Amino acid sequence: MCGIAGKVHTDRARRVEPALLRRMTAAIAHRGPDDEQAYLEGRVGLGIRRLSIIDLAGGRQPISNEDRSVWIVFNGEIYNYRQLREEVLAAGHVLRTRSDTEVIVHLYEELGPGCLDRLRGMFAIALWDAPRERLLLARDRLGKKPLLYASLPEGLTFASEFGALLQDAAIPREIDPGALDAFLRCQAVPSPRTIYRAVRKLPPGHLLTWEKGEARVERFWSLRFQPKTQAPLPEIRGRVRELLDESVRLRLESDVPVGVLLSGGIDSTAVAALMARHLDRPVQTFSVGFEEAGYSELPAARRMAERIGAQHHEAVVKLDVAAILPVLARHYGEPFADKSAVPTYAVTKMAGQALKVVLSGDGGDEAFAGYQRYLAAPLFGWKSGAAGRRRLGEEWLRRALSLSSGSVTGRFSRRCAEAVAPPARSVLFPEFFPGYRLAALYREAVGRQVATAWEEEILGRWRALSPALDDLDAALALDYGLYLPETLLVKMDIASMANSLEVRSPFLDHVLLEYAAIIPGGLKLAGGIGKALLRESVRDLLPPEILGGPKRGFSAPVAAWLRGPLKGYAEALLLRGARGLPEFFRPAAVRSLWEAHQSGRENHAMRLWALLVFEVWFRLWMDGDGMDGRVA
Repeated sequence: MCGIAGKVHTDRARRVEPALLRRMTAAIAHRGPDDEQAYLEGRVGLGIRRLSIIDLAGGRQPISNEDRSVWIVFNGEIYNYRQLREEVLAAGHVLRTRSDTEVIVHLYEELGPGCLDRLRGMFAIALWDAPRERLLLARDRLGKKPLLYASLPEGLTFASEFGALLQDAAIPREIDPGALDAFLRCQAVPSPRTIYRAVRKLPPGHLLTWEKGEARVERFWSLRFQPKTQAPLPEIRGRVRELLDESVRLRLESDVPVGVLLSGGIDSTAVAALMARHLDRPVQTFSVGFEEAGYSELPAARRMAERIGAQHHEAVVKLDVAAILPVLARHYGEPFADKSAVPTYAVTKMAGQALKVVLSGDGGDEAFAGYQRYLAAPLFGWKSGAAGRRRLGEEWLRRALSLSSGSVTGRFSRRCAEAVAPPARSVLFPEFFPGYRLAALYREAVGRQVATAWEEEILGRWRALSPALDDLDAALALDYGLYLPETLLVKMDIASMANSLEVRSPFLDHVLLEYAAIIPGGLKLAGGIGKALLRESVRDLLPPEILGGPKRGFSAPVAAWLRGPLKGYAEALLLRGARGLPEFFRPAAVRSLWEAHQSGRENHAMRLWALLVFEVWFRLWMDGDGMDGRVA
């Protein structure tokens, strides 16, 4: 696992400055504290910070082919590299290391960009093909590893994080209002946009080819939901179990110890249980919770750890949130408002103090339909165009507003009701900050600039889905393209790498996902229960209270924080001393949200959290405020 960065100039006579490359790699030292190296040759520079996990002594990057005409820097892990190694050796290549990185170079020599199809793992790759004067950037199928770039007339700059990329003074820091709008609605800025007009994210499953000063981006992989398997149910269950077990086993490949992030849910506990069967030593498990009622899974995690004989580590999070917000803003590099970034940072910090590698349960909900909104998909017929069902669905959701907002069902229903407010939105991806509220919040000039952002960024993705998909598959496809890579995986990558920790996710193995995608939706939601098929596939591994337990999110008590320990800090940044917010939002409208939340009339926790995150980010990245976590 590593952090990568680099630059190529359009002008062949212009050299990449070694000092720039050093600044870029220094900015991501947390991603790779074990080593720092660079390849500099004329107009090209590739830099790497390494977290040594495989071939500790010999796997230093950048790595080249035999004649040093092709060079690579690589962030990630290739889990089938041993098989690929044998193939390139059989083809006559000479390997100098035992690393997975070197295998990619020689596979590229054999297959060109088509080598990406052979890689089973997570990766962000930068490869310089000197004879062709071609730079290739590639990002793994699901988007586990980040890759940013700026393509300017003078050349192309790339990096794993904003902190490295923006060391290049040629890249302007102008805010994209459309990206800001997308952030507020989605909690994160969806690729290919970033908060900066000049910077782009390479989308998951895409390849960027830079030649002669031009960058071309194309997709190399997409998830297919058809044709559905006709295999009998016992065979499907067995195949799911077999693929999940294989995925866990492959992710134990390491020259350093491997642990697991353990919650009280099905996904991480299944991973932990399978992991324990493959190791000859106790599994190290890591869990965190909050003091607030309803925000801790520690008892369930503790019971599971005892069941598998794990060496368990746990902690009740007592973070100074006012101090941690600037830390998170510094690492994320653009506004990011998923509130579970706080506990994710806490648990990865605890794990990172003990290990370099852990497994997680990320991706299980998307693969096997675990979210509550998937249960609504067949009812509402959003993709199939069932107008009658849609009207019934909207009426049901509006009635659901009477449910207690403190319950999981009530919170879900209230979000869905806002999602279907006229004009109708997809209940399967409700806006966190609905458009009608944003319209009242924006300054007039900003409102005009972002008028079509939601249509382009979110609804456009929904409408672009194949009409052949049924409602559940359409919901899953949208999450694979939006929520999973742009929110969940960004959260985990940035939080974990901030703590020099590699996180591997067995449920995100593309072979497992490709099989899960062709399983009929009725099996995933059998009996009106999310992840019904997965539950049956791992029934022998888990205790009844976890197997039959409700879906629990890995969350944080933001509403209580804003009315309690975070109140003074948030009020100072949002109302009394705001710097970035007044450029885009009406102060009176921000104050109205704040007062409604403080009075208890409405719960605007996530909207205020998003605004607070933006203000903290603005001070750090646009205003140059060091922010020690306190407000003067």
